[in-house]
Amino acid sequence: MNPFVLLSPLPALVLALGNPDAPGDVAPAPRPPEFGSRPQRAIGTANAQATVEPTVPTFVNAIAVFAYADGVLYHAYAAPGRVTDIILQPGEMLGSVASGDTARWIIGDTTSGSGAEKRAHILVKPFNAGLTTNLVITTDRRAYHVLLTSSATNAMAALSWSYPADEMLAIKRAEDARTAAAPVAAGLDVDALRFNYAITGDRAPWRPVRAFDDGRQTFIEFPATLATGEAPPLFALGSNGEAELVNYRVRGRFYVVDRLIDAAELRLGTKKQLVVRITRVEAGRKEGKR
Repeated sequence: MNPFVLLSPLPALVLALGNPDAPGDVAPAPRPPEFGSRPQRAIGTANAQATVEPTVPTFVNAIAVFAYADGVLYHAYAAPGRVTDIILQPGEMLGSVASGDTARWIIGDTTSGSGAEKRAHILVKPFNAGLTTNLVITTDRRAYHVLLTSSATNAMAALSWSYPADEMLAIKRAEDARTAAAPVAAGLDVDALRFNYAITGDRAPWRPVRAFDDGRQTFIEFPATLATGEAPPLFALGSNGEAELVNYRVRGRFYVVDRLIDAAELRLGTKKQLVVRITRVEAGRKEGKR
């Protein structure tokens, strides 16, 4: 099967101005701005600054590999009798391809690979040298803007992209996964854990699930929703009831305090402050809940 599919030209826009068969009171089309006008200069400057040209370091073998960024214009060079292959990201699904000149360029698409490694390819070939047009390629992930120029000799065999934003996101996800899988505290003696803490106060969405200590550190465990909302600061309460901020570390959904606390409060809000109290209960004494 021939992978090339010639796209049908867009319908011509017929102006009613000057047409004797057109209804009356038709306003004339607005006059386009002159080439040297301010809007035209702004467009030309913006397009020139956004255009990325292939250079020797860009190529991996015969494939030009551009770093993808939204709104960048990627310049590709083709030649008559040669096919230039535009390769998308593995797993990326092709939506549509639009070209400014479908009469003098042959544009088709095909795929390679299978499963997660399946890739879409847009194949372009000009009829003549000295042609210029553009492509807008949309997928399920992004949009590509490609400038096409045809010459009589050299042509790019293929071009593709690297995706720095995707790579950074993958690194962050891997780091978050490692953090979530890491133990709350190294060298924690499970047999030494004491759970004699009472939690009272407001039914805040971040209200802790439990508190416990190992004789050295205090651990406050929150629901998993803590990561999606604002986290409350922790205040230790002195014997006279005076509150002071406590130094603590956040490990996943745990607050880790490097000392024991007899009483503490979590407070969040200004006009209507939510307060949850954490109290260490001595053996033989019960703390009521509210």
